[in-house]
Order: sequence, then structure tokens, then C-alpha cells
Amino acid sequence: MSTVPPHATGPRATSPHGDPSEADAIVVGAGLAGLVATAELVTAGKRVILLDQEPPASLGGQAWWSFGGLFLIDSPEQCRLGVHDSAGLARQDWFGTAGFDRDEDLWPSRWAEAYLDFAAGEKRAWLRALGIRFFPVVGWAERGGTTALGPGNSVPRFHIVWGTGPAILAPFIERVREGVRSGLVTALHRRRVDELLTRDGVVIGVRGSILAPSDAPRGAPSSREVVGDFELRASAVIVTSGGIGGNPAQVRAQWPARLGTAPRELLSGVPAHVDGRMLGISERAGARLINGDRMWHYPEGIANWDPVWAAHGIRILPGPSSLWLDATGTRLPAPLFPGFDTLGSLEHILRTGHEHSWFVLTQKIIEKEFALSGSEQNPDLTGKNLALLAKRVSKGAPGPVEAFKKHGADFVVADTLPDLLAGMHRLSPDAPLDLAQVEREIRARDRELDNAFTKDAQITAIRQARHYRGDRLIRVASPHRLLDPHAGPLIAVKLHILTRKSLGGIETDLSARALGPDDTPVPGLYAAGEASGFGGGGMHGYRALEGTFLGGCLFSGRIAGRAAAAAV
Repeated sequence: MSTVPPHATGPRATSPHGDPSEADAIVVGAGLAGLVATAELVTAGKRVILLDQEPPASLGGQAWWSFGGLFLIDSPEQCRLGVHDSAGLARQDWFGTAGFDRDEDLWPSRWAEAYLDFAAGEKRAWLRALGIRFFPVVGWAERGGTTALGPGNSVPRFHIVWGTGPAILAPFIERVREGVRSGLVTALHRRRVDELLTRDGVVIGVRGSILAPSDAPRGAPSSREVVGDFELRASAVIVTSGGIGGNPAQVRAQWPARLGTAPRELLSGVPAHVDGRMLGISERAGARLINGDRMWHYPEGIANWDPVWAAHGIRILPGPSSLWLDATGTRLPAPLFPGFDTLGSLEHILRTGHEHSWFVLTQKIIEKEFALSGSEQNPDLTGKNLALLAKRVSKGAPGPVEAFKKHGADFVVADTLPDLLAGMHRLSPDAPLDLAQVEREIRARDRELDNAFTKDAQITAIRQARHYRGDRLIRVASPHRLLDPHAGPLIAVKLHILTRKSLGGIETDLSARALGPDDTPVPGLYAAGEASGFGGGGMHGYRALEGTFLGGCLFSGRIAGRAAAAAV
């Protein structure tokens, strides 16, 4: 329990700006974790000040942009598709993927155990009680492809929320708004926290800058002009400010040597305000930061032809059929197939000495297997539009995919192999792309389809994937030759490294209390979401199973809100 003296009873004190200067709790960051924590505090009848440096248009943070995938274990959706999952299998997959091997992994591994219990237990029922529903086809992300104890999901577990990221946010935004109407919540935008206030080692509030009003649309850069300052006090401060994915300099500074040399060029999968400022501020207040070198970035990024923020990239969510080549035209080794091992593929690509790679595919593959990350790239699922959704199982790629194929700078479309190779060379004239090697790889792969058996592990994986009804229905194209004219045209996509998530952060115990260097809680300070490595300072370990980032925000935000409410 916090040792901070209880706040004064009666009307709240106010600052010179008319804002309340005291509350039971202050939540720093209005993304998903912050909204969940605030909603829990409101449910407990606590007075909350919710702070965010961005304008109201960006309420919900990164979660709004998400595809809305959630990791669930042994769900009714899985059962209906013939998927036999279990808590034991999920634990085997999680720990085989995480690879916990440090002294600092004590609390992260405990958080992983607790999260697995949540995902196999009340998570789905809790979300459904909030009105959240799921698309009936469960996706199979991070397929692994090594051994049973290696990384990856043994079965499909990626449950897409009907309505994507905005639908996940909706019930928590509404609960916070109810808190505003009842007088329990004061939501203050354009408030940038610069310092956590402490007294005798106890966090007692925040101090920061008031930024100029901004009408910047969601995700777009907003002004950093300072027009005032503020100071607020509370018995608990919950940091839910996100990670470092929008700060390329910080990403490079923390880049792990095990992944090769940090890329010179990075696309950004998150807005620039995801800058990691609060991590250092929390550390100066006594919190311990761990696992900063663990991060989750994608090798399948493409430049957004209609960007919202600087270097805005979109991730291709690939099915397993595209031929993946490095910058020289050499095929990535097994099991580094599309959608199988994100960090394994990233590490291999960077160790070639180059920062880009290629997908080579057909129109038949792009129609069935290409999805794009982001709520805005999936208007059928986001808008709950059944007419648009029906087009996913009809001829033609989804509209946003076709738009990228037409307008995207990274796409080459050609009717013949020579024209495709010429287009690839035009996109990377200075890269050592061996066009003869590209042709050898394509023709060798196609010969393996002459029989129902093969030594090509990727073709075996494609055939195996189609045994799963969900993949056969909407995700994996039937095996065919890339040079089959009836499957064309041919397509090549130049892929870039795309920043996304921090897997380390503020170390926390199972009550989301921030821990100091001596492993004891920092009184009054809590952390949740990406700022806490989604719990404990890194519950994913080195790698993630996907669908676990939004779920980590939900779980850690709920724990932080409930723990803070019980302590104040």
C-alpha cells in the first residue's frame, strides 16, 4: 500500500489553469492501457486525472490503428474450426518463444504465467461482457516451423476483434467518459509530463508542460510549443505512456547486437509521439528499467503511399506462399517463410549486410494471402461491413491491398519474368541483386510442384496450412507455380524494416507496482502497457506470439487500475 497521506476531503483543489490539482490517481497516457486503468479506477469510485500530451483526436493511442488481434487459448472460435488448444500447449509455445534466460526475467516470467492464465480463463468472457465480439476465423500468426519446444504458435490463436482496434477501445472510452460526466475523471490533453514528483522516495504527483492547442488529426505530428506549466498531486501515478517505436534514434541506440547492425533506414509503424520519454523520467524517480534491448520490429514493412506521420510504414500480414528473397536474390532458408518467425527473419536479413528483402508472388497469392496491418487498412472488419467482407472470399484482392499495388512505391507488377526482374532492378539499382539467381530460385521452386511430394519445406508448409479450415477459406492460396500465366500477373514487393514494439520497460511486480534497483516497490508508482514491457518489464521475453500486445495492455492496465484503487 502507498505511504502517501490521503488527499483532503471536500472540493478538489485547483491549479491556476482551473484544473484539479489533486486526485486519488494520475494516469499518464491515454492509450489502451491508460484507458483500461482509468476505467478500473472509476469503477472503484476513485478520482482520476488522465493526462496525454496529444490532442483529443489521438485518444486511444496506438490501439486505434491496430488490426485488433487478441491471443486467446482454447476458445469457442478455435473449437468451431477444429483447433484443439490447451493451457499446457500455450505455455509450451510462450516459453519456447520467450526464451527467458536472465536474472531480470523473474518478474517477466511471472507475468507471462499470469497472462496465460488470463488468456485461457476470464479474458474472453470479460471482453464479451463489455460488448466486444470476434471474427469467426482465427488467424495463425508466428507459425514457428522448428521443433515443438522452439518459437511460434503450434495452433491458430490470433482472434480478430469485429471492429478491429477502435472496437477494443470503445467500451473503455465510454467508461472514461462516464467518469467525466460523473465528476470522477478529469481528462487533460496537451499535458506533457516532464517530472515525477517525489517526497522521501514516495511518488506524490507529476510536473510538466502545457502544450499549445493542436488540431492535428489522429497520429499526425502535433505542436511542441509550450504555453504553460502544471503540477498535479495524487496518491498513485500510473505510467502508461508506451514504448520507443516512434523514436528511431532511441531504437538504434538500444538495438541488440544479436540482431545485427542497427538499420540506417527504418520505417515507423507508430506515430512520432511514441518516443519513450516517460521511461527515463520514471527511472529518475526510482523505477528500474530492464530488457531495453528486447524489441519487436517487422521485416515486412512497406512505405505507406498515403502517410499520416513521418516514414509511415505498413506491415504486410503475409500468408505462407510468397517466395522470400534477400537483397541479393537468394531465398531465405527454412523455416524463415512469410509469417513464421519475425525476429529470425529480421536477424537473417540484417546479417546479409543489407536492410531490405523481397517477396515474389502472383496475383492469385496476393488476393488470398495479403492483409495489411491497421484498422484503416481493413475497412470491412473495422466498419463491420458484411458486403465488403464478402469480397475477401471472391476474386480480387481487398481494396486497400490493390491500392498499395497500384500506388505503392515498393510494388512491381509484370506479366513476364524478364519484366519483373527489370522492375526489381529499377527499385534497387545500387543493390547487388543477382537477376539470374532470382530466376533460378523461382524456376527451382516451381519444379517442386510437379509432384504431390517435395523436398521444399515451404511447399510442405503451404499444403499443411491448408488442412486448417480457416487458412483454406480465406488465408492460403492453393499451391501453384509462380510462372503459371493463369495465376498472374507476377508481383515483387520490396520489404523494409518497420519499427513497432518495445518488449522491455519498467520492471513491475504482479500488482503493477514499479520496482526499484533494490527490487522493492517505489511507493505510489505503477506502470502498465508497453511502458512496462506489457507487464513485469518484459513478459514476452525475446519474442512475441502476436495478439499479445493489445492483450498485454488490457491485462496490465486492468491490474494497475485495480491495484492502485485498492491502495489509495
